[in-house]
Amino acid sequence: MSPVPAAALLGSLAALALIADRALVVGLVAAGLFAVCLRAPATRRLLYVGGTLTSALSVFLLSPFVSHTGYHLLWEGPKIPVLGFLDVTSEEIAAGGVQALRLAAVGLAFAAYALLLDLDRLLQAAGFARRSVLAVGLATRLVPTLERDAAGFVEALRGRGVEVRGLRGRARLLSPLVAGSLERSLNLAEAMEARGFGRPGRTRAPALPWSRLDRLALVVAVLLPLAAIWL
Repeated sequence: MSPVPAAALLGSLAALALIADRALVVGLVAAGLFAVCLRAPATRRLLYVGGTLTSALSVFLLSPFVSHTGYHLLWEGPKIPVLGFLDVTSEEIAAGGVQALRLAAVGLAFAAYALLLDLDRLLQAAGFARRSVLAVGLATRLVPTLERDAAGFVEALRGRGVEVRGLRGRARLLSPLVAGSLERSLNLAEAMEARGFGRPGRTRAPALPWSRLDRLALVVAVLLPLAAIWL
């Protein structure tokens, strides 16, 4: 599938998860996006999928204690200043589950975008707002690039007999990662200037034609949010 219809479909699924009121619909969207993310290599998807699911679980666990809705009391806790009573109701659990599923769906949609889409082809297909699309593409590449740099630093240190273990050991990689990112940004700016970025008379590489699947995905991406709004 071409990157433009794929990105539109992922954005449509994320919008559907935010618009839909039924937990079943949101859960199906999150499950489908999770299955899509499993197509990425395990070493790459661990950071995205693990971070998304951890955040969603945190929302589910904390929401009943910070919200005060519902009448079907399941557990009554102590009174905390500012927060009030730490009680848990069935309505709070249901609302927390829906919000957690929504967060998971949006996070997994971004994970699939960053892991599976060809950002170079996506930038090439942008016919308008190319500067904004380029900024978004470079921003989404930041995490995978830092991940590869960190893995390279760990291998280099391991070759010198130094093991990187624990949170403190990995925190020491922060300084070289930031320095490398700054150096890479300067090199990227010089390369863009050398290639005449932003100057008139630019040329574009020929793009591959869309298939029927690409057109169908684009139609579905438009219809899904409209159907959710209508229903």
